[in-house]
Amino acid sequence: MAHDTTHGEHSGAKKRIWQVFIILSILTIVEVVLGIFKPDFLVHTDLVSLSLLNWIFIVLTIIKAYYIVWAFMHMEHEAASLRRVVVWTGVFLISYLIAILLIEGTYIQEIYESGYITWDF
Repeated sequence: MAHDTTHGEHSGAKKRIWQVFIILSILTIVEVVLGIFKPDFLVHTDLVSLSLLNWIFIVLTIIKAYYIVWAFMHMEHEAASLRRVVVWTGVFLISYLIAILLIEGTYIQEIYESGYITWDF
């Protein structure tokens, strides 16, 4: 009887690994295809001073990171409070990083475009 339970758990784990592999592969393939073809309407459409294509890359990367934490760090089996602490801390820090990069990047671009510093690189 114990052998049947172990086999059932083993096949369930193999199924879960393949499921995670397929989902992460699909997300990666979408990112690569968008990166290769770069559709004009995504590149030339701005949303909060960043192209729509870049926002798609950011969102897909966050989804992949979340799914990796969820599946490979076994967060799906943890208590809800621990999941919230880990996930919301990551979401806050990533959102803060994106905001700082966009604000500072826009400021530096404005300085170069206004002529205070030359583009000599």
